[in-house]
Amino acid sequence: ESTGADTVVCDGELTPGQLSALERALNTKVIDRTMLILDIFAQHAKSKEGKAQVSLAQLEYLYTHTRGWGGNLSRQAGGRAGSNGGVGLRGPGETKIETDRRRIRTQMALLRKELKSMKTAREVKRSQRRASSVPQIAIAGYTNAGKSSLINAMTGAGVLVEDALFATLDPTTRRAELGDGRQVVFTDTVGFVRHLPTQLVEAFKSTLEEVLGADLMLHVVDGSDPFPLKQIEAVNKVIYDIVKDTGEKAPPEIIVINKIDEADPLVLAELRHVLDRDNVVYVSARTGQGVDELTSRVELFLNARDEHVRLLVPFTRGDVVSRVHAHGTVREEEYTPQGTLVDVRLPAPLALELAEFVVEKKVS
Repeated sequence: ESTGADTVVCDGELTPGQLSALERALNTKVIDRTMLILDIFAQHAKSKEGKAQVSLAQLEYLYTHTRGWGGNLSRQAGGRAGSNGGVGLRGPGETKIETDRRRIRTQMALLRKELKSMKTAREVKRSQRRASSVPQIAIAGYTNAGKSSLINAMTGAGVLVEDALFATLDPTTRRAELGDGRQVVFTDTVGFVRHLPTQLVEAFKSTLEEVLGADLMLHVVDGSDPFPLKQIEAVNKVIYDIVKDTGEKAPPEIIVINKIDEADPLVLAELRHVLDRDNVVYVSARTGQGVDELTSRVELFLNARDEHVRLLVPFTRGDVVSRVHAHGTVREEEYTPQGTLVDVRLPAPLALELAEFVVEKKVS
């Protein structure tokens, strides 16, 4: 009352009974952490799938928190409606809370059906991307860690950037070219948060599975946060839960400490002490500091998974030469009477596909 607050937010999940008791005691609207996160998600959902996922999560939350008014609001009185009933009459019938829950169950079933059909479309697109042999890089991390800004800094993709929680709810996929000419696909994913409500993990599973389908994960951490190690822990927990549910393996990761231009030097010193140096890059997506080093790390990682081969491609197969340039790192190219001789590093699946043109396999 003294602060004039019209809403009280509790940092934790409350039962319906606790919510009612607090509202009565405080005489004001009370919401818990889950309801708050769901509200933020609802404001940011843009695509049809994003909106459906948020609606499903909200309905699942509402189903367990439906508050009816008991039997006094019976939907059916049965028989002699005006009396108190008696032997042989149909009883009080369905209460308001039961009607609400039935309606919520019906809506949830419809949304699940809708999401299932969208998931199929997403899986088709994902399998097409996998088949294309272009390396997939997923950018995951805590909400507002600067994932979208980092994609823009590395690719100039023009992905929406906002200083807001959960600004990205729909995975944004962008094709980009690294410094060595190789093409890659970056996928920006929904941000994670501590104690992510189970309804949301369930609803956004198809979105979060984008991370598991990648060849490499850039795990972005907000270096300006007072407790970045807790962020890393929260993200790892969500990824572990998805891995456990799907049975897939998590991809190799590079930890990217972002916003180092705003970070506390003591916090950075602690991170340098705790984290494995070979697996961490310190960057600022805003100033561009460290972005080149990160790009080089990504190139090195992809090169380590490549095969180093020499191809002899007939002049009639210009399509093969252009594919090699698009998906590999060409080290040397010369023209001989038999065709184009290319010294190149290629993704292993593509090298296998072009086996008929391989004249030499190198170890490097």
